[in-house]
Amino acid sequence: QVQLVESGGGLVQAGGSLSLSCTAAASGRIEKIDGMGWYRQAPGKQRELVAHITSGGSTIYSDSVKGRFTISRDNAKNTVALQMNSLKPEDTGVYHCNTIRAVVDGIDYFEVWGQGTLVTVSS
Repeated sequence: QVQLVESGGGLVQAGGSLSLSCTAAASGRIEKIDGMGWYRQAPGKQRELVAHITSGGSTIYSDSVKGRFTISRDNAKNTVALQMNSLKPEDTGVYHCNTIRAVVDGIDYFEVWGQGTLVTVSS
C-alpha cells in the first residue's frame, strides 16, 4: 500500500504564487518511485496534465503553464513539488499528484493518485 498526499492549495489573487507539495507514504519501505506528475481538473472541465517529471529529472509542461510553473522532486524524501507563479483565474482547479509506478517492499503499484488540493485564483 502506498499513498500520495498533496498540500499547499488555497485562495490567491491573479498574479500571485502558490507552492504545492506531494509526499508518498507507505507502511513498508519505498524502494523506488518512477515518473511523477501534477494534474488539475477545473470546474466543468476534464482533468489535464500540468507537468511531469521523470525519476531522472526530465520535465514536461503543458503549454498553458510553461514559464510560470516549475516541477521538482526530491527522491530521497519521496516528494514532488509544483511552484506556481503568475497565477491566472484559468489555473483554478483541484490539483492531484500522480506516479506511474511506486515500488514498496518489492511490490509494484501502478498509477497511484493523491486525493487532491484545491487551488482557487480570483480575478
